[in-house]
Amino acid sequence: MRLGKLSFKNAQNGAGWVLLAAFLWGLLGIFGKFAQAQGLGPLEVAFWRALLGGGCFALSAGLRRSRLPRGRDLLLTVLFGLAGVSIFYGSYQLAVRAGGASLASVLLYTAPAFVALSGWLFWKERLGPRELGAVALTLGGVALISLGGGSGVQVSALSLGWGLTAGLTYSLYYLYGRVFFERYDPQALYAVALPVGALGLLPFVPFAAKTSAAWLNLGCIALLCTFAAYTAYSLGLRRLNPTRASVIASLEPVVASVLAALLFAERLSPPALLGAALVIGAALLFSTASKVEHPAAG
Repeated sequence: MRLGKLSFKNAQNGAGWVLLAAFLWGLLGIFGKFAQAQGLGPLEVAFWRALLGGGCFALSAGLRRSRLPRGRDLLLTVLFGLAGVSIFYGSYQLAVRAGGASLASVLLYTAPAFVALSGWLFWKERLGPRELGAVALTLGGVALISLGGGSGVQVSALSLGWGLTAGLTYSLYYLYGRVFFERYDPQALYAVALPVGALGLLPFVPFAAKTSAAWLNLGCIALLCTFAAYTAYSLGLRRLNPTRASVIASLEPVVASVLAALLFAERLSPPALLGAALVIGAALLFSTASKVEHPAAG
């Protein structure tokens, strides 16, 4: 009986950690929009997120004496840093600028569809009725969003393109993580990948003079939305199965949309809201599928 109580308590604690991670990830577009309002370009926001967040992970990995990847594993981690950090972080902030924080967050959750299609293309994983239905829901959701728009939300080829690029590169966290997150401490991997991602962004960043408010927003993005969010999600996964964790993490776009509506008057139109619900619903379908896992969020 006591073991059952402990297991239930661990599950509750795990759900709390994942819920915290979802909330912190939901703040990413909000802080990003505030930072851009302070005169920073979207790629500079992405650069500082990668650099400062990478510094936090490097410090943590050093204190934990975590083993760093070497040889071929190091090369693949560098490539992951360029695609999963440089392009992902950059495209997400560009999507925030082009379409708004709520739209960017919703489009990010097309990632499970990209994961399923990648598994079918590269690992010959069969797409069952659930996966095919979820892919169809994702496509329908994106179509409704593209037709819907809303107040304070700019739906355009640019905002959709950057948002879908963010979803595609976000899916790489699963494709990379399915091999490496069990082989190495994830914090050690991020300690390598994030600084590499910052270097990949560096040639494209026009640096601007920064106010104390801009630095505060950048610090929140790096410390809260990156380091603390990834850490909280990892703590949750130790106490909760991945399916339940991914379902709870799907609250991220809800948090982002509610805060964007309150702070920036971003309101999706009814058709776009239905499209967003389809995209999130598809992510939930994928999370309960046996062969397709949800990537680590954020």
